[in-house]
Amino acid sequence: MARGAVISCRHLSKIYTQGPQQVEVLTDINLNVMPGERIAIVGSSGSGKTTLLNMLGGLDMPSGGEIDVAGQALSALSDKERGLLRNRYLGFVYQFHHLLGEFSALENVAMPLLIGGARVADARDRAAELLRRVGLQHRLSHKPAELSGGERQRVAIARALVASPRCVLMDEPTGNLDRRTASGIHELMQDLNQQLATSFVVVTHDEQFAASLDRVLLLNNGCLQA
Repeated sequence: MARGAVISCRHLSKIYTQGPQQVEVLTDINLNVMPGERIAIVGSSGSGKTTLLNMLGGLDMPSGGEIDVAGQALSALSDKERGLLRNRYLGFVYQFHHLLGEFSALENVAMPLLIGGARVADARDRAAELLRRVGLQHRLSHKPAELSGGERQRVAIARALVASPRCVLMDEPTGNLDRRTASGIHELMQDLNQQLATSFVVVTHDEQFAASLDRVLLLNNGCLQA
């Protein structure tokens, strides 16, 4: 593990069994994500980008190799311990926002803090602050169905950042948004990166957005290339 890395993986591989065949999706992946670093992972559909992102976040385990998050080896942790580690150190944003429809924007954003054991009042105050940062201070009580696509994605980003994670993993975070809204989300991410020194690892097909980040890595034939 590189000294000080937020996420580090060494010789990572992933093999799926399909009937009598074994398909190696990822081969000997080595990656260090440093504090405040913004990394884009690009590649064709089906190349394993989402699989890699899920493994970096401990949502899926590798077939071989090691992953450390905040200096802790995921392979040495139980499912519960990995969940606690994710809640403390990582944030997640997906192409589909995965907000809970029965809860308000404020409640959705506060959820990770409440799961982590924060006091309700503190969680609500922190959630309101993050929603203000993403320009949604006037939408605190609105439920997802009452928000636009861009607003819902801003809520999802606020939720990912509310616990001050060291790294946010993003899977096509603006893939379903129009260009203008997507551009606003990109600018917001860069502002929050500068303000909070949070690392971002972003899977994207948006070449222009990828080029604006610190590093662009290509996932091709199971291998990660600079």
